[in-house]
Amino acid sequence: MMQAKKTDAESKPKKRTPRKKVQEIGNEFLDYKGKKLVRVGNEIYYGNAEDPYIVAFRLENNEELKDITVSKRIIIELKTNEGKRSKLVRQAERDGLYKAFDIGMFWLEQALESSK
Repeated sequence: MMQAKKTDAESKPKKRTPRKKVQEIGNEFLDYKGKKLVRVGNEIYYGNAEDPYIVAFRLENNEELKDITVSKRIIIELKTNEGKRSKLVRQAERDGLYKAFDIGMFWLEQALESSK
């Protein structure tokens, strides 16, 4: 049997390039204006766990735009923050995340102020 002759590149050990240190986030969430912002699938939750209310944004009618996905229709829901027993307080629909986030933040601030 003939064995293939190894070239210099195959016989030399590969150099290891130093890896860049990756900053670990751990269990931290994105904060926006002092409240947590968490995405789970096609839903975005905004609010703190200890507050009595949160806002949920459901992303619908997703379309591909070059290399990103854009949601055309957003369902906004203001809910009580009671885990699985949460109740829907208000609901609306907006075109685009900017408009939806604007009204969702307003509802949340208004609900938190009235609950004090």
